[in-house]
Amino acid sequence: MPAILQRRPWLLVAAVAATLCLGACSGFSDRTRGALAAVTPYKVEVVQGNFVSKEQVAALKPGMSRQQVREILGTSLLNDVFHANRWDYVFTIRRQGVDPQERHLTVFFNGELLDRFEGDEMPSEEEFVATLDTRKKSGKVPTLEASEDELKKFAPSKDEKKTDSAAGASASLPPLPAAYPPLEAAR
Repeated sequence: MPAILQRRPWLLVAAVAATLCLGACSGFSDRTRGALAAVTPYKVEVVQGNFVSKEQVAALKPGMSRQQVREILGTSLLNDVFHANRWDYVFTIRRQGVDPQERHLTVFFNGELLDRFEGDEMPSEEEFVATLDTRKKSGKVPTLEASEDELKKFAPSKDEKKTDSAAGASASLPPLPAAYPPLEAAR
């Protein structure tokens, strides 16, 4: 027996257990394999960078200061030391059941003023939010208004109105105290 197995017998046990498990896996039926293939692990949603909307890009005008651009777009994800007159806005999102999205916008400055910008076609905020909603649409929108007939079903009767007004008059609250006790005891 090798020296490492003499010092660590649990390695031998683990190796035997792994061999037995792999042998048992070959006995799965096609039906069992199909069921296991249908189960997918949870994948973490990964959002990185700055989302830039079509409305934000439309607000950019050549000649704006760096501060004005920062107020519209936010702080850029990438500031390159070797390209001080260039800001890169990158946005990526990866979600389970949805195609990954990746968008780029590059803003170029001439000194302290915005010179030009270029990048991908950006969605509007409404379009972007619509891509995030992965729930199935039922197609039927519920009515959110009640008709006059439906409201009459819940109107209180005359007897209920009388008892409510009498209870309100008799249940008056005690007056508030003129002064409250101190929060801490005096020393």
